[in-house]
Amino acid sequence: MKPTQQQLEEFEAQGFLVVRGALADADLDPVIEEYEAHIDRRARQLQAEGKISELHAGAPFDQRLALICRQCNEIYPELDIMRLRGRASFAFLGNDNLLDMVEAFVGPEITCSPIQHIRPKLPGGLAPRGADPHVAPWHQDAGVTWEDADPVFILTVWLPLSPARPENGCLQIIPRTHGTGVLAHVIRAGQGTVIVDEQMPDAEPLTLPMDKGDVLLLHKEIPHRSTSNRSDTVRWSMDLRYQPTGTPTGRPFHPEFVVRSRANPDSVLTEWSVWDRLWAEAQAKAAVDKPRGHRWKSVPAR
Repeated sequence: MKPTQQQLEEFEAQGFLVVRGALADADLDPVIEEYEAHIDRRARQLQAEGKISELHAGAPFDQRLALICRQCNEIYPELDIMRLRGRASFAFLGNDNLLDMVEAFVGPEITCSPIQHIRPKLPGGLAPRGADPHVAPWHQDAGVTWEDADPVFILTVWLPLSPARPENGCLQIIPRTHGTGVLAHVIRAGQGTVIVDEQMPDAEPLTLPMDKGDVLLLHKEIPHRSTSNRSDTVRWSMDLRYQPTGTPTGRPFHPEFVVRSRANPDSVLTEWSVWDRLWAEAQAKAAVDKPRGHRWKSVPAR
């Protein structure tokens, strides 16, 4: 779905655009089915090892993981996109319906940033070690890259795979706050990268309930957060980033790749095995080198 001129102007003015019903079940279901199959396979392993007693095989997608994690949360850390690295997930990164939207903002030469996530936000208290990395404090996406990416337009694409509501931790944003650059952040223990209090815009947040098929396009300077999950369901979502090919991603130690090129179609990465290998190699190297992903100083929890 290509944005209309009115939608482009709305993004320019507001710093965000929600496109309702932009993606069909046919676009998203292969990713969901891939995760369902992995969770089922791992649940059966956990049951065979005596770590869980109930498989909850008939539970819906947005409930089964929570039911399993109430017995054993060993599966949870495995599920982000760069860890599971599924074929359907890789294919979705280059989904034509998605890229038709992205191209209107980024241009015809599009690179998929390595800052990409699939997030199953569990009900409160179920995440390992008591802190859920998918509960994000107020931050800009511009603030979670290295400085070399500051001049680059990087488009955030956020989409739910199950209903996102205030009670399960949908996004909140502060519109019309882009265009002033990167705000100062700190890395706060137990929270992650967060905008310092003194630089938080004095404006009312906008809460964005969304459904499967909706897509949020977000300017990288718009402050946003996601709150804790106070429901009994899992808030499944994806957040991806796209940018003009040849520009720095701000994560040079993780693999980027071309997803669309009008000028050089042969440069597009279409082989899942290459993407899988690049991530495996990057993770192995990072385990040794321990690169600092974010630029900010660390401070104690408040």
